[in-house]
Amino acid sequence: MTDLVTRCSWAQSPEMIEYHDTEWGVPVHDDIRLFEMLTLEGAQAGLSWATILRRRAGYQKAFNGFDIAKVAAFDDARIEEIVLDPGVIRHRGKIAATVGNAKATLAVQQEFGSFDAYLWRFVDGAPIVNHYASPSELPTKTPTSDALSKDLMKRGFKFVGSTICYAYMEAVGMVDDHMDDCVRRTAKKSPHTA
Repeated sequence: MTDLVTRCSWAQSPEMIEYHDTEWGVPVHDDIRLFEMLTLEGAQAGLSWATILRRRAGYQKAFNGFDIAKVAAFDDARIEEIVLDPGVIRHRGKIAATVGNAKATLAVQQEFGSFDAYLWRFVDGAPIVNHYASPSELPTKTPTSDALSKDLMKRGFKFVGSTICYAYMEAVGMVDDHMDDCVRRTAKKSPHTA
């Protein structure tokens, strides 16, 4: 039986369809999951999202289920072990950045109470719901992703350029960029509707 559901055009393979239908654009408020997605979006730089999804289980194993305190405690020897792990993208800079980002996340949690509280203030606590008819209309970055990127960098985060931050905001539901004809189109209106 053919799937006649209309989805965003990038959701083609079974793994991408599953991700699209169950995760992309769904608001996330769990710090561990927010840290995981920041790690995966940073790992994606220069690669396809499908490549990262295929290695997601490897990342979860290598980074102790994205336990922020445990990852922050990784030493150089542990980083080198992960560099040799075929279950992840073996890019030393990205792996070391994940450890540094865990340390920075702990500092953010200390200051704001949670990583969630820190992140969602950039969108006033509610998803920005955009309305696009074509993928060609999608931005790669916005003034909001610019602001998030700048603030994260100031706090010592790495692999958090504005384009990565925008993809991250889409991934964790801070932005809903499902196409207007997509089955996952958010029904409720946001005060930030563009």
